[in-house]
Amino acid sequence: MATETGDVADPGLAPAGRLRVEWARGQMPVLETVRERLARERPLDGLRIACCLHVTAETANLVLALKEGGAEVWLCASNPLSTQDDVAAYLLAEGVRVFARRGEDEETYYSHIRSCLASLPDLTVDDGADLTVTLHRERRDIIGRVLGGTEETTTGVQRLRRMEAEGVLGYPVVAVNDTPTKRLFDNRFGTGQSALDGLIRATNLLLAGKTVVVAGFGQCGRGVAERARGLGARVVVVEADPVRALEAAMSGYTVLSSIKAAEVGEVFITVTGNKGVFRKEHFERMRSGAVLANAGHFDVEIDVGALRKEARSSRRVRPMVEEFVMPDGRRLYLLAEGRLVNLAAAEGHPAAVMDLSFADQALALQWLAGEGRGLAPRIYPLPEELDREVARLKLESMGAEVEVLTPEQREYLSSWTLGT
Repeated sequence: MATETGDVADPGLAPAGRLRVEWARGQMPVLETVRERLARERPLDGLRIACCLHVTAETANLVLALKEGGAEVWLCASNPLSTQDDVAAYLLAEGVRVFARRGEDEETYYSHIRSCLASLPDLTVDDGADLTVTLHRERRDIIGRVLGGTEETTTGVQRLRRMEAEGVLGYPVVAVNDTPTKRLFDNRFGTGQSALDGLIRATNLLLAGKTVVVAGFGQCGRGVAERARGLGARVVVVEADPVRALEAAMSGYTVLSSIKAAEVGEVFITVTGNKGVFRKEHFERMRSGAVLANAGHFDVEIDVGALRKEARSSRRVRPMVEEFVMPDGRRLYLLAEGRLVNLAAAEGHPAAVMDLSFADQALALQWLAGEGRGLAPRIYPLPEELDREVARLKLESMGAEVEVLTPEQREYLSSWTLGT
């Protein structure tokens, strides 16, 4: 239901959304600590923040923390299939400007981004850089008022680095994705669990004994490969970077080219951040029954257009499974239209790991609104002390303890004269 303050599927879903958000909040102790600090100090008073994120229960807790910190928040979706409509309705009821509907078409998707930009934001929060890129292409008139932005995912950071290299980035952006507490834990443990969760929910497949091909061995690919192996799968890794490929091989995975992997795989999961990872020549070699899923940000990693063109027929056999019958009778199965399987077919990363990422996001925005004002327009890391604070708070919530160095140990580490 579209209004001046937002566009959501059904405002009546707000009570169900509230329960979902409260459940996630109970698994996010670090963000809760940050939220209490923001509510006390109000560092975002008077600022408008435009957010383009997956509209999930975890995101809702970040948005509400920013609101309690004094900000006026406008939110749109960073993926047409990731929106939880009940969460969108709840946030709208809580005074957040929300423009997100699950299953929205491309035209609506970009109109929602434009609606958020109409807020004339002081800060931006992005996941994939669509909002940032649209701002630079269509609303250059407001670039000068933007204090800074943050970027949540690898694909978005890659796009922004290209903008920086070409001299078109108009304001400073913190690459939250590159922060250790985000990259090492959200990408690896979050994607590792949620990608397989989405695949299993969509198909009800038993992975034990199957050959699972993981394309990409960055942090996300490592996580998917680890979890697939833990479920009893034989894991094949496809990787273009020789150092990462070597790491995969020495971690016990079979490392093959994509063409050879296409001939042996039964389940294929892409996590590369690149396009056309599996395409016509791969589809021609895949065995009947092969399942294709994407856990990369954009729906370009599997060449869905080529798959549709090559197939003699297709039909939906489960809510998130489309069957393609190839000319020779083989049947290939595409999950979630080639979009992010962990969010389209499941609920995304567990709240406990998004706790870290969104605490990083909140602290990055506070930093940009305070100490970070006046920075040159380029990509910045989150200050190390903030990242370490997030890690410390998480360990504390888990009942874990960090070792404290003795004075002698600190002196040894800081000296070049002490040796054997």
